[in-house]
Amino acid sequence: MICNRLVIYLLEEMSSSMFSATAPHGTALGFEQSKVFGDFSKSDVVRKSLLHFKRDHVSAKLTNARVLSKDRIEHSTTKVESNLKFLKGEKFQLDDVIEAQQFDRDILSAIFEVAREMETIEKNSRGSQLLNGFLMSTLFYEPSTRTRLSFESAMKRLGGEVLTTENAREFSSAAKGETLEDTIRTVEGYSDIIVMRHFEGGAARRAALTANIPVINAGDGPGQHPTQALLDVYTIKKELGKLDGIKVGLVGDLANGRTVRSLAYLLAKYNNVKIYFVSPEVVRMKEDIKEYLTLKGVDWEESSDLKAVASKCDVVYQTRIQKERFGERTDLYDAARGKYIIDRGVLDVMQKHAVVMHPLPRLDEITVDVDDDPRAAYFRQAKNGLYIRMALLKLLLLVCVFEILKQVDKTRNAHVRQHAINIPALHSGSDLLKLCMKNLI
Repeated sequence: MICNRLVIYLLEEMSSSMFSATAPHGTALGFEQSKVFGDFSKSDVVRKSLLHFKRDHVSAKLTNARVLSKDRIEHSTTKVESNLKFLKGEKFQLDDVIEAQQFDRDILSAIFEVAREMETIEKNSRGSQLLNGFLMSTLFYEPSTRTRLSFESAMKRLGGEVLTTENAREFSSAAKGETLEDTIRTVEGYSDIIVMRHFEGGAARRAALTANIPVINAGDGPGQHPTQALLDVYTIKKELGKLDGIKVGLVGDLANGRTVRSLAYLLAKYNNVKIYFVSPEVVRMKEDIKEYLTLKGVDWEESSDLKAVASKCDVVYQTRIQKERFGERTDLYDAARGKYIIDRGVLDVMQKHAVVMHPLPRLDEITVDVDDDPRAAYFRQAKNGLYIRMALLKLLLLVCVFEILKQVDKTRNAHVRQHAINIPALHSGSDLLKLCMKNLI
């Protein structure tokens, strides 16, 4: 397992440098980080030792996907076993955030628990220094307001720093013809994590296969938007108090909307969920999602009657018709836009506990007089994006390293047999590193 291989690698490859409390770029670790990692410096040695494993590990997982057609990926069933335990005993393993299918219910529960912790941190005006010394690069090849700003806010609220490009498609070396792979190899030398939005489906997967640092998919063309789906499910849980046994209506541009695709994948993790698809004919949900839901035993139905669906649903999830995906076919866009609008008339048939959600930005698909209704959850939904992204940054940058270091204590006997080193019980990352120095100088 990767955990044990990393442990042995660390024990074999650690240099003889002395360690004090510094972070990857030489910044002193804050109090919160010291509690997690103990006292060590040259943590770049640890970081690089760990990250050397990432490319092979992620490649093995991502290349299990077999491309069947332009818009369809079928994943071979691979059970990933891990010794890592997170929070209250749930299994936890997270290297990148690329697609919604990579999460199971245990991981979702763990992320949501950390997100609740992040809400407390955000409400503390002093902020946090948990990610002090870490740098995040945001590569956005498409326009973004909420996703980019919420990621940058998340990093800064945890004490980290941000390197940003607002329009990488036009104002980066991509405009000169540089490949995505070359860009990623360059940017990873400046930062500890990459958040990327790209206009091509599958671009995030390519970036993850290239990078030696974590990559977060902030949207890849008409493909997926997994962090949006995470915040959507988190919002549903907060608003309704449950995720099993709910009815969800997905409305609008279902063919091009990466948010609804990722949300459908996550909703399939829960029991007794029913999904309704309401959309103009030209932007109906694609067959790969329908087939996936059927395979997972999720009940779904297509409808052209928004009010009838809204009256049955616990969640009505509206999306805008995405003009940028139609190219020169403005006639198709004009035919689709304005067909399904949530207004006071739709609210009148909705249940009292139900909520209206939207990934934003909106145009005219939700009228502004809906905003004052307590069932309008879309601005609360956007705020939840901050907490989810804070949680992901913490988990990707800190928890994996800490948990891997703790595994040394569990595997030391096997290591002793292999390497004939006398290793006492370990209680922290600091213990591990001191032993490395003592035994491997």
